[in-house]
Amino acid sequence: MSYTVKEIFYTLQGEGANTGRSAVFCRFAGCNLWSGKERHREKAICKFCDTDFVWNSAVDVGKFNSPDDLAQAVADEWPWQTGGKPLVVCTGGEPLLQLDVNLVKAFQAYGFEVAVETNGTLPAPDGIDWICVSPKADTKLVLKEGHELKLIFPQEGATPEMYESLAFQNFYLQPMDGLEREKNTRLAIEYCKAHPCWWLSVQVHKIIGIR
Repeated sequence: MSYTVKEIFYTLQGEGANTGRSAVFCRFAGCNLWSGKERHREKAICKFCDTDFVWNSAVDVGKFNSPDDLAQAVADEWPWQTGGKPLVVCTGGEPLLQLDVNLVKAFQAYGFEVAVETNGTLPAPDGIDWICVSPKADTKLVLKEGHELKLIFPQEGATPEMYESLAFQNFYLQPMDGLEREKNTRLAIEYCKAHPCWWLSVQVHKIIGIR
């Protein structure tokens, strides 16, 4: 299997349970809920995505013909001389369109813990160390257990009550970004205070100005 990757970069995780942890992000191109093109947004299942995951052969990282090739490219970004447990965050788009068990094993062979950020509509390969599901309205959730459920809030048709009985270790509300971010943050804070099984997640990387 080959892999189409939008970008690979080293940064700090900016949201959720692993906020502040050093990680290499591997952003796969493509998604099953939106083409990524503005002309298709209004008809997309997920209309609020703000991430560029559309493949551009002129500027993007590349296509990798084997799991080992991609794992090597990710390993090249980690500062091995500094210690710490290496973490690769597989994101997108929708990473489970491409992430398979052979790639998971290739990452782990380099010593990486493997995390995935997914919309939860596709099955996950065995062996992933950290599964973060971010449900979207009007989709069928396939991944109903994992380490972290992170719900963008508020979403019409995707309320916290729909998910809080699922088998996740952590439950986060993350205010929807955009023109109403301050209002959405207040709403998320109020909801978490009234329902303490939910914790607040904010996009720290945007606040402090890192990727």
